[in-house]
Amino acid sequence: MPETVSAGEAEEAALLGLAPAAPSATERYGPHPSQVIDLYGPPGGPLVAVLHGGFWREAYDRVHLSPLAAALAGGYGLRVALVEYRRVGGGGGRPGTFDDVGAALDHLRGSGELRALAGHSAGGHLALWAASRGAARCPVVAVAPVADLARAHELGLSGGAVAELLGGEEHLAARLPEADPMLLPPPDPEAVPVVLLHGTEDADVPVELSRRYAAARPAARLAELPGTGHYAPVTPGTAAFELLARELARYAGVRHLGV
Repeated sequence: MPETVSAGEAEEAALLGLAPAAPSATERYGPHPSQVIDLYGPPGGPLVAVLHGGFWREAYDRVHLSPLAAALAGGYGLRVALVEYRRVGGGGGRPGTFDDVGAALDHLRGSGELRALAGHSAGGHLALWAASRGAARCPVVAVAPVADLARAHELGLSGGAVAELLGGEEHLAARLPEADPMLLPPPDPEAVPVVLLHGTEDADVPVELSRRYAAARPAARLAELPGTGHYAPVTPGTAAFELLARELARYAGVRHLGV
């Protein structure tokens, strides 16, 4: 009998099966090879930034979200900045990964107003971190975020990825308060509104983490996506992706172009 493929595996295969989309330009914000930003869409268009996931590890780079960046640029006329950053195993982890997110956002603000910041999975965690640490200064849309690092560690997500990010089990207690969105000051809801999008069938980052964040941060808005796993919201062509795109377009002040 053929091997059964789970819904989550099917979603992952659909995203990773898309051909990478080449950017219209690439900019550097530092000397490290990972300190780069790929740009999609028209220069001068409303600027939104995207942080990719991959549990903060070197093995996972920004390329898998290049189709998303291209679709947002083509369908909404956005200028999309797909941010790379140093990751665990490649010079990242604490503090480099966090420093890079702040530096990349500062670099982008030098080019104009940043209308919104989106992040998926580990990138969603970094977006929520930026919202609390004053690095975002714009609306944040966190998609399937690792929104509660302590709970993610308790659940053993991705084989101890949280401990790897923070430099090892022995450093967790001391470093969680500076890295965990649940332990940081809540973002100012007027300056930095926060929206969380999370599939109820997410097997990689359970929706429980977003529920816990939303319960602790009543100003944050959680939209649960029934029957949706981890990857559909960042896969162009899905209903979940359209929801993400419309949230970003709303903050950017544009409407769908129908292409």
